[in-house]
Amino acid sequence: MGMGVCTGAIAMCPFGVAPTPLTFLPTSMLMGAAGPMGSCADCIPFLNIVPFGVCSSILNPTTASLTAAALGVLTPGPCIPTPAGMWIPTKPTVMSKMGPMLTSDSMLICAYGGVIKINMPAQFTVLI
Repeated sequence: MGMGVCTGAIAMCPFGVAPTPLTFLPTSMLMGAAGPMGSCADCIPFLNIVPFGVCSSILNPTTASLTAAALGVLTPGPCIPTPAGMWIPTKPTVMSKMGPMLTSDSMLICAYGGVIKINMPAQFTVLI
C-alpha cells in the first residue's frame, strides 16, 4: 500500500545526477490535496518527466559517443527521459480517465537502462 502521487512529486533515475519534480495535468480527472494525481499514462518526456541533469548510462547514444570520443573514459551526456512503457505497478482499484492511479511504489523503465522511481509523492493524505 502506497501514497497517491500528485504534481510536485520528486522522482530520481539512478543514471541521472539530480532529482526532478513530476508534473501531471488534470486530464486524469483525479485531484488530490496537493493538485492533479498521476496515472499510468503520465509518462511523457519533457511534459510529465523533465531531465535528470546528465545521464551516465552507456546505453544513452549521446553518452556512448562522448565516452568513445574521450577514449573510453565515461563522459555523461544530457539526460533525455525515454520511457519504455508506462508506470508500473499502479493501483488498479483506483481508476482515472487515463488509467490506474500512480502510487509511491510505481516505477518507470527508461529505454537507456534506468528505473525512474518516486522519492517523494508530494502529498501525504491519500493512502491507497
